[in-house]
Amino acid sequence: MSERKNLCVLVALHRWEGSLADQLGEDEARHASERCANRIERAISAQGGKLLSLDSDETVAVFERSDAGVQAAIEALQRIRNLPPLRGARQPVRLGLHYGILDDTGTDAEPASGEGVTVARQLASLCENEQALVSGTAVMVTSSATRNLISAQALSGPNWARLEWPVYAIGQRTGLVTSIPAAARLTQRLRIRHQHDVLFVEELRPVVLLGRELGNDVNIMDPRASRQHARIERRREGFVLFDQSTNGTFVTNQEGKEAFVRRDSVVLQGRGYIGLGKTPDPNAVDAIRYQLED
Repeated sequence: MSERKNLCVLVALHRWEGSLADQLGEDEARHASERCANRIERAISAQGGKLLSLDSDETVAVFERSDAGVQAAIEALQRIRNLPPLRGARQPVRLGLHYGILDDTGTDAEPASGEGVTVARQLASLCENEQALVSGTAVMVTSSATRNLISAQALSGPNWARLEWPVYAIGQRTGLVTSIPAAARLTQRLRIRHQHDVLFVEELRPVVLLGRELGNDVNIMDPRASRQHARIERRREGFVLFDQSTNGTFVTNQEGKEAFVRRDSVVLQGRGYIGLGKTPDPNAVDAIRYQLED
């Protein structure tokens, strides 16, 4: 059975193809790709990552923390750049990182899948050779020290405008990076109250996890709640709840109107209640209350 979990996913593409591959020949091109893959694997291992798949074309790994993923990408590029160029060309290595859902850790029959892998692979495909890109979602859950290793401004242009998240280059530091671009920065925060606990979704804590598993920020001991049920993210458009559960999430606003999402998202507005796998009861002991605050 697959397990859905929020992780930092790194996808590295390292296949020699096109005219460069033709010049090298099939055997030499495969050897060059494998040599790059070996160095990427060492960087992943050094930062405590878990390798999900490795072949001559692509490497996929996951990290519990985005900080480790960024450090692994930097180390991998350093190792790659220390290799001698082949036929005067840079190594065709491109890395993408994203913090998101991993549906399955992968097997020989079924590779790893989920939003995290899909977005990380998309970012890697948009890279130039010997470049690493990271999504704004992954940047938001890194420490301030790691943000010093990431470009201050999101990339701009047609390729990036169509993406859901801002994208940053790793290892191209020009100033202090914030969780999201200044022009799109929210001035509000979202207060969440559960039993005696109060926490805020804000710039310093842009992602909150909800579910039955003890590692979540909001822990619900109800069999209708999934272990990794939902997450709330601070985004350009506001505070967005993403459901990733079996039974779905119910959101009731201050006017009593209810919205139901399953494997989908909803923007939280005003104030109201959140129910994991059930309609929220404002009088219940385990009620989850939310409220936007200026």
